[in-house]
Parts: sequence; C-alpha cells; structure tokens
Amino acid sequence: MRAFLLAATVTLIGHSTAVSAQAQAPAQRGGIKLSDLAGTWDTKTMVGPKDSVAVTSVVTATADRKGWTLRLPNRDAIPVRVVAVGGDSVVTEAGPFQSVLRPGQMVTTHTVGHYKGDTMTGTIEARYASGDVVRLKTAATRKK
Repeated sequence: MRAFLLAATVTLIGHSTAVSAQAQAPAQRGGIKLSDLAGTWDTKTMVGPKDSVAVTSVVTATADRKGWTLRLPNRDAIPVRVVAVGGDSVVTEAGPFQSVLRPGQMVTTHTVGHYKGDTMTGTIEARYASGDVVRLKTAATRKK
C-alpha cells in the first residue's frame, strides 16, 4: 500500500509541476502589443481567386485601443474599434459606413490581421445592412 501511495504522490506532484509550467508559459511568451503596431499602414483589400485589389485604404494605428482610424479614398476617417489582441493578431471592427464595393449600401467590417514586423495579412468579413456577408483578404505595409 505504501508503494502505491508513494507512486500516486510522485505522479500528482509531477502533474502539478507540469500544469503549473503550462499555466505560466503564455505569460512568458507574450504576444503582440498595440504599441508595436502604432503608425500608418497602407492597406489593400483583395477579392476573387486572383486576389485582385478592390480597395486601397490607410489605417492609422495608435499605441492603445483608442484613436484607430480607417481612411478610404476621398472620404473622412472612419473610427476603428479594437475588439481583441492576442498572439500575432488584432481583431478590429469599423462601421457602419458607406460601402466602396457596393455604392449606396451600408457595411460593417470585421478584420482579423496577423502582424509580422511591418507587414500584415488577414481577412475581412463585410456585413451589409441587407444581410449579405462578403469575405475578403487584406494585406498592409507600415509606412516608414
């Protein structure tokens, strides 16, 4: 019986140590910080199988969740909401605003961007007031 209790205790201590190490790992690795992304980003929104550029824009990112904007050609700046930050990714939303791709329609965009240095790639989900949903690709480069 003592041998069983000793083996069980060693197993539990080993498991506890492994769980504790796993719980600490994400904090040690860290992730992207909004301050890492602050600046002006030239973006392209692409559609179709050949990734044809449908829209160009400029995103201004700040060191925190406030003050992010999206500027489309010949339009006023559109406020951007930072929804989530984690790993290499930032999730944002903008709108509703007048669609560039569907004139006369209002759209809200949900963007997931994956950042590496001065580049970003990701996806956009455009939700129109009509209920239509369009999925697009996006890429950006930070201006120097």
